[in-house]
Amino acid sequence: MTEPGPSGSRPGPRNAAKPPSGAEFAGAGLQLAFTLVAFMFLGIWLDKRLGSSPWFVLICVFVGAGAGFYSIYRRLMGSTKRDASAGRPR
Repeated sequence: MTEPGPSGSRPGPRNAAKPPSGAEFAGAGLQLAFTLVAFMFLGIWLDKRLGSSPWFVLICVFVGAGAGFYSIYRRLMGSTKRDASAGRPR
C-alpha cells in the first residue's frame, strides 16, 4: 500500500523497505484472461472471415496464452530485480 505524499492527497512512491503486497500482482490473472479472450475472438473472426474453422481459433488461443504468460513472467522478473536492487531477500 502506498502512503500519502506531502500534500496528503496523492500517494507517494512505494517504500523500498516494505515487501511487495499481493495487490501488485492481483491484475496478472485478469490480464491473462483478457489476453486469452481477446485472441480467441480474433481467431473466431478470422475463421468466419476465411472459412477455416477451427484452425485460427486454436492458433490464436495458444498465441494468446503464450503472450499472457510472457507478460506475467516479465512482471514477476521485474519485481524480483527491484527487490534485489533494494537489498531485500526473495
